[in-house]
Amino acid sequence: MTAAAGPLGGSPLWSHPGLGLHAVLGASGSVRLGTPGQEWATLVPLVEVTATGHGRLWSGERFIETAIGDRLAYRDHGTVRDGDRERTTIRLADPETGLAAEVLLETVAGAGALRSRVRLVNEGVAPLRLESVSTLTLGGITDPDGGVDGLTLHWADNDWLAECRWREAPFREHIAPLSRFAHGHEGRGCFERHSQGSWSTGRHLPMGALTDRSGRTWLWQIESSAGWRFETGEREGAAYAALFGPDDAHHQWWHTLAPGKEFVTVPAVLVRGGTGGLDTAFGELTDHRRRFRRDHPDRRALPVIYNDYMNTLMGDPTTGKLLPLVAAAARAGAEVFVIDAGWYDDDAQGWWDAVGAWEPARGRFPGGIHEVLDAIRGHGMVPGLWLEPEVVGVRSPLARSLPPEAFFRRGGLRVTEHGRHHLDLRHPAARAHLDAVVDRLVGEWGVGYLKLDYNINSGPGTEHGPESPGAGLLGHHRAHLDWLSGLLDRHPGLVLENCGSGGLRMDYAQLSVAQLQSTSDQQDPLRYPPVAAAAATAVTPEQAAVWAYPQPDHTTDRIAFTLTGALLGRIHLSGFLDRMDDEQFDLVRSAIRVYKDIRPAIAEARPFWPLGLPGWDDAWIAHGLRGHGSTYVTVWRRERPGAPASRTLTLPHLRGVDLRPEVLQPTTADATAEWDPAEGELTVGLPRPDTAVLLGLGGTA
Repeated sequence: MTAAAGPLGGSPLWSHPGLGLHAVLGASGSVRLGTPGQEWATLVPLVEVTATGHGRLWSGERFIETAIGDRLAYRDHGTVRDGDRERTTIRLADPETGLAAEVLLETVAGAGALRSRVRLVNEGVAPLRLESVSTLTLGGITDPDGGVDGLTLHWADNDWLAECRWREAPFREHIAPLSRFAHGHEGRGCFERHSQGSWSTGRHLPMGALTDRSGRTWLWQIESSAGWRFETGEREGAAYAALFGPDDAHHQWWHTLAPGKEFVTVPAVLVRGGTGGLDTAFGELTDHRRRFRRDHPDRRALPVIYNDYMNTLMGDPTTGKLLPLVAAAARAGAEVFVIDAGWYDDDAQGWWDAVGAWEPARGRFPGGIHEVLDAIRGHGMVPGLWLEPEVVGVRSPLARSLPPEAFFRRGGLRVTEHGRHHLDLRHPAARAHLDAVVDRLVGEWGVGYLKLDYNINSGPGTEHGPESPGAGLLGHHRAHLDWLSGLLDRHPGLVLENCGSGGLRMDYAQLSVAQLQSTSDQQDPLRYPPVAAAAATAVTPEQAAVWAYPQPDHTTDRIAFTLTGALLGRIHLSGFLDRMDDEQFDLVRSAIRVYKDIRPAIAEARPFWPLGLPGWDDAWIAHGLRGHGSTYVTVWRRERPGAPASRTLTLPHLRGVDLRPEVLQPTTADATAEWDPAEGELTVGLPRPDTAVLLGLGGTA
């Protein structure tokens, strides 16, 4: 990485050889980001801004080609180095409005990732009503032929029970070729994906990619829990990508920037993968996520977690039901035991719309909840509890005792969604209430794990005075992240699981602070494999909590199937283990032993997908982790008409390595694995459908 001493017309101000990127200063003072050798016209201004009274130069669906972005001119730049990290700030200014922009580009030596944020300051004399601000723009993306016809788009749909469904399509399928020569301008449209409401991943993951025929990849991630959008399209014969936080058109976000005030965008990350395609790019992104998240002992320990909810107690815990599960979970090898939803429920009308006080239900725990917590500790496990901190039920006493300003409001009315109100953690009363709750549960009760759920989409946000709903949502979520950090500052050993009805708030604003991410609420073990396999695209493997819920009425194959699928992430064990016979229970214990053997490698390995990213209905699915000296691959075979009994997987990083595949889990699958070192191909046979196998392979990454 280099930074020139000063601006030279057409020469780079900043460059990153690993990414093949540079920021170039043009003759007009505009700064643009792109790859060397691209024509100036294909690039996009480094910062794009729309504001009321200052829109776009070419009207349409795009949020590029803005009037302010076109005027922002170079002031200066500087670089600060801190160990292997480099932070370059490029400063721009708009002479018409007085808006100043500082673009912070963060990189790590030898890494193929760039993280960007933009700080805007109003140095003018009049307020400026912002309507959209880019965090990162990149132009000049082409295929090896210098055009866009060989580019492929990648994005991920997301839904409750059906998370991380990656899709791809030719770039030209969504961006039609137009006659630029005949019309004198580009089209008005683009390919875009964006969030809606307070579930940041309720529709899509905040990620996308462009690949070319050679396998070169641009992959991006937006780190926001409060609105995001990306777009890509064609500009002067090349593709561009522009990454945004919330905006007015999609999130009801606008922000009035008074003279002397500032606004900082949400961060975004851009990754460049070599010819290894998406696997290489996701590997770089995994490394980046590990560098930029909060450090915590859980990152290295990866304890086995038992949770009583999924396909087991389902929100109906009692002392009588829990104590046998506690004993069985400990015998199976669990190290954390989480009492999930319902532990606070003593309401004859049900707990859903009465939550908020987070006191134990006396009827559920006649001897007190401490009897169960003590039993968990007595079996050598850390006790955990489920909590949904941001909501208060409409029938909860807290709905009346907390001040109105402590809740989300729009149009002067309190927001109500699915029987709940939503706390605004910018208000001191809301924060004090939740601090008292957590300090009681953790500091007094000795709880060491909190599953923090989030089960409503509150809509565009909250209005506080003249602020827009989207600005209110962004303000709340920044306060929420600050609150989470405060919990960990006070309780350094506390482990926080991020859950949003499964994976509906699965973004790296949350996951830069929380230690784990619930990947899904999927209860059907045969539908879980595509979620489990693709989860490492959205989160690091050691943060990806995957349910394993074997039951006493399952066949041996079904027990093995649900256990095996969780072993390359964070195993979330559930099921009525206390009712199993010895043979069934031994299968569970065997899987946990395997997990404990391999988990040191999980925390450092990169993910890969030997059959490509999974399709929702694929018969064969494969997901692997490659580390220093070891490779692990999980292979699922689901029953589908005409599906073969074996598949060949290509593992190019092991080509030429003489190794013997080892079946680690389960030994009951009758699996076969044959390795061809010359071709780097692994042929896996699973004679019976609806079975899965975890294989261990030697060799280095």
